[in-house]
This record gives sequence, structure tokens and C-alpha cells, in this order.
Amino acid sequence: MKAGIILMAAWLAAASTPLVAGQLYQWKDAQGRTVYSDQPPPTSVRNAQQKSFKGSVIEGNESYVVKVARERYPITLYTSACGAPCDQARQLLIQRGVPFSSKDLQASEDARNEVQKLTGKLNVPVLMVGSEKIEGFESGQWQAALDRAGYPKSAPPGSKPVPPAAPVPAAAPSPAPLP
Repeated sequence: MKAGIILMAAWLAAASTPLVAGQLYQWKDAQGRTVYSDQPPPTSVRNAQQKSFKGSVIEGNESYVVKVARERYPITLYTSACGAPCDQARQLLIQRGVPFSSKDLQASEDARNEVQKLTGKLNVPVLMVGSEKIEGFESGQWQAALDRAGYPKSAPPGSKPVPPAAPVPAAAPSPAPLP
């Protein structure tokens, strides 16, 4: 019984700690300096501001590692309805939890022009990891480029991967190069 009371008291103390640390006050002192404190300002201070914090949680769905990698080495995937290579390329990025922008060469003339300028042809998929260009899908090569850029090897636990876009049905099987 005594151990249960001690455990309950310890749990309550631990659970209430973030609530106490979540208050911050800001005001100007008599000399005009801005003061920040976790203690309330003196009663003589006017225009004091109280700010609340929800703890030390990084806001957003993106981990710090992914954020740094994304800022240094943004990912762009150039695809079309090229079938398995484009689908596998997109799926690899989703499974690794890599944020990427996707440009469809069939839907955008600008995307076609970009790929033509980058590669000299209109073959897809093309992956840009920062300024590194990888033509065609080869899993090992793509994994190595993402590793060098610092992206995690898999999506974080509990994240819901974005389902790949439904492939556009083609009238007849076509090769990866666009007309």
C-alpha cells in the first residue's frame, strides 16, 4: 500500500512538471530592457505578456533529420505514366518517408522542358537529390543517393504513407521515353 502511494506521488510529480515549465513572461523593466522570465513580473510592471508553451515537442509531422535533409537536398521526381519503373520510384520515396515534389511530363510542358535541359532526352523516371541527377530507376543507386543526402532509411513509425497516384491507363504498352 505504501509503495502504491509513493508511485502515485512520483507519477503526479512527473506529469505536472511540463505544466509548470510551460509559462514565460515578457515585459520591459524601468531601464527599457526587455525581460523574459518564468516568474511573474513585479506588480508595478504594465503591459506584461504571458506566453504558454505546450512542452518540448517539435511541431509538424517532419523530423529534424528529414527537415535538414530536405533543406539541403530537396527531392524532385520526374515521372509519367511509364508503368513499373515510375511506380517503383514513387513507392521507394514513400516507403522511406522522403518528402518530394513530383512533376509529370505528360501533364506539364515545363516539366518536359526541365527534363530535356537536365538530361538531353525525355526518359523517365529522373530523380533530383539536390543537384545530383539520377536517370532511370535502379533501387540501389537511388537508396545510396538518399543515404548520402541524410534521409532516413524508412518512414517514421506510425506515419501513414501517402498512397501512390493511380497509374494512368495506357492504350498500349509504351517504352519509358516520351514522344
